Amino acid sequence: MIHIGLTGWGDHPDVYHPSSSAKEKLQDYSAHFPIVELDASFYAIQPERNIRKWIAETPETFQFVVKAYQGMTGHQRGELPYETPEEMFVQFKRSIEPLREAAKLAMILVQFPPWFDCKRENVEQLRFIRHQLEGYDVAIEFRHQSWYTEAMREKTLTFLREHHFIHSVCDEPQDGEGSVPLVAVSTRKDKVLLRIHGRNVNGWRNRTGNNEAWREVRYLYDYSHTELMEIEQAIRQLGNETEHVYVIFNNNSGGHAAENAKRLQKMMGIDFQALAPKQLDIFEEE
Repeated sequence: MIHIGLTGWGDHPDVYHPSSSAKEKLQDYSAHFPIVELDASFYAIQPERNIRKWIAETPETFQFVVKAYQGMTGHQRGELPYETPEEMFVQFKRSIEPLREAAKLAMILVQFPPWFDCKRENVEQLRFIRHQLEGYDVAIEFRHQSWYTEAMREKTLTFLREHHFIHSVCDEPQDGEGSVPLVAVSTRKDKVLLRIHGRNVNGWRNRTGNNEAWREVRYLYDYSHTELMEIEQAIRQLGNETEHVYVIFNNNSGGHAAENAKRLQKMMGIDFQALAPKQLDIFEEE
C-alpha cells in the first residue's frame, strides 16, 4: 500500500478551505492526505496536550511520521536542555506515546545531519538510538554520502536490516558528500520511507552563511512530469519489497509539495479512502 503526504500541515495553502482558520489547517490537510510528517517535534519535544489535540483532529486511520528531536540526532547547538541523553529519550517517548496508543504513529524519523558520516563512533550512536527506542518503528535517514559508497552501501543496508531500522530513501540534489543517492531498497518487509526533497542543487548547501535565506531556497523545487515518473518507478520498486511505502514531499519552499504529491497520486491511480470529509477539492478539473 502506498501512502502519500507532506512535511507539516501549516504551510500548504492549496489544501485549505478559504474560510478556514489557522486552527483548522490540520483538519483541512487530512481531507487530502492520509499521512503527515510531524516536524514540530524536531524543534522541541511536544507537550502531550498538543499530541492529543492532533489525534482528535484527524481521521481514525490517519498516521504521523514523527521527526526525532534535534538533540537526538546531533543537530542541537549548545548544551542539551536535559540532564542526560537517556532522560531526553524518555521525555520524547512520553510525548509520542498517545500516538502509539491511538495507532497513529507510522514511525519515528531519525534524520542525521550532513556531518554524521560513516565511522565507528556514529555506528555506535545508531546502536544507542536503537536501544533507546526499542519497540518503536524507527526510520534512519543519512545525509552524508559515505554511507552509500561502493564499499559501504551493502554494509549500511545490512546494518539497518539487522537492527530492524526502516530505510529512509531520499530523492535530493546531488551535490557532493553532503547528499545521498536515491537507493530504492527497503530494509524491512512491512515499511519503508521515501522522502522527496527536490533537486535544487544550487540551493542545497548554505554557501552564503545566511540561514534564513538558505531555508527559503533549499527546498525550492517543482518536479517535472518526467521526474515524477522517476519517483513513481522508485515507489513501485519499493512496493515490490515491502507492504507499506510512505512517501513524504518536502519540497515546499515555493509551495510545490501539495501539487506535486497530488499529481503523483493521479499518475499512480491512487484513491485514498477514509480521509476527513472534503470541504473543497481544488485539484478537481472543472
